[in-house]
Amino acid sequence: METVEKRGGFSGRLGFILATAGAAVGLGNLWRFPYLAEQYGGGIFLLVYLILVVTFGVVMVITELAIGRRTGKSCFDALMDLCGKYPIIGWIAMLVPMIIVPYYCVIGGWVTKYFADYAVGAGSDLAGAGFFDQFISMDLGGVFDSPLPWFLIYAFLTIVVVVFGVEKGIERMSKILMPALFVLLIAICVYMLTIDGISEGLKYYLVPDFDKLSFSTLAGAVSQLFYSLSIAMGILITFGSYMKKDVPIESSTRNVEVFDTAIAIMAGLMIIPAVYVFLGTEGMASGPSLTFISLPKVFAAMGGVGRVIGAVFFLALGFAALTSCVSVMETLVANCMEIFHKSRKEMCAVVGVYSLVTAVLICLGYNALYFELPLPNGSTAQLLDVMDYISNSFLMPFISLLTSILVGWVVGPKWIIAEVEKNGEHFRRAKLYSVMMRYVVPVVMLILFLTSTGLGSLIFAG
Repeated sequence: METVEKRGGFSGRLGFILATAGAAVGLGNLWRFPYLAEQYGGGIFLLVYLILVVTFGVVMVITELAIGRRTGKSCFDALMDLCGKYPIIGWIAMLVPMIIVPYYCVIGGWVTKYFADYAVGAGSDLAGAGFFDQFISMDLGGVFDSPLPWFLIYAFLTIVVVVFGVEKGIERMSKILMPALFVLLIAICVYMLTIDGISEGLKYYLVPDFDKLSFSTLAGAVSQLFYSLSIAMGILITFGSYMKKDVPIESSTRNVEVFDTAIAIMAGLMIIPAVYVFLGTEGMASGPSLTFISLPKVFAAMGGVGRVIGAVFFLALGFAALTSCVSVMETLVANCMEIFHKSRKEMCAVVGVYSLVTAVLICLGYNALYFELPLPNGSTAQLLDVMDYISNSFLMPFISLLTSILVGWVVGPKWIIAEVEKNGEHFRRAKLYSVMMRYVVPVVMLILFLTSTGLGSLIFAG
């Protein structure tokens, strides 16, 4: 087994926490969390999500970090070793970063385009009717009017960071971008709270309306948990393998969750109330396009200060997108390094080419390769939506289900607990962890998996 020192690793606890929080924060919190919150009832979604974070979130994060640190291997090899004669989990887990990396690059390119326009004073154009749809469906031959050059810039930055490795690349980037991101978000939230009439929007976002509680709310919150905490992506296992043995797992998990949850709450705080005030219920119905369609209209309605807020917001979103995409690409590169026994630079080149080619196909999914496909969850999707559905609604719950069965009933919860307590650290929630991992997590993951595949509608109908 290769040691952490040979594979590279985080220099200490702070570097690990910031890098792991950066992986968790990302697009999942600043892009995905707000639109799911508005879609599933605002305050009630937030309440359900917070409950899940301190229960399922803690259990799954500790599990994946402990697997990584104990095996000292990337996600693929760690799960293959753990599974023994049932290696399917390792291969399935390999698919998640392969699917996510390309479309993260595409969305990161959209963010880069929006920031650039606000930075040069052209932000008002982004609020125009149909601008976003026209931009993403633009022929790729355009210079800066199409998504192509923007995701190339974004993908290049991502690859450069990963090439530099764990400590000199990912950790160094996280120590700069994560504090900067936190400051930017606080500044935007403080300003948003001064807007006239914001109280109604705050009430929608923060006060639970139990009449809006449904199974869909729970399913949406669980699916968001995967993105918000980077669960079932292979990131936490890989980052766990880079941990030093003297870095405590339980308290580090708590720090990551506090940081991540605070940013998720702030993301919703700076977006949902403002959209509610300026655009009403119509603006709240934009779904996944909330960030790219509704927000520019909000910034335009603010006048001159809106152009500044828009630039700061998309800069912060760009920071978050970069930290998360770097983490997913690092997971894919680490897996490939161990599977093919090649150097980091060689695997970065291969993964980079794969990501760029696949990202071009995703961009073409809005014009030359456009199609509409009904999904089992009732939505209609094109290529990017299909990839998001396969990774988030199908593979992640399935991987979490298999992992909970593997840890809960094959190797046993004591295998994880022993790693958490390796350096004399007292695992305060060890008994709760065992119960959750054996009985609760498998059942919930099975229900979520059945629901996302469409079988749940038959089982839970009525």
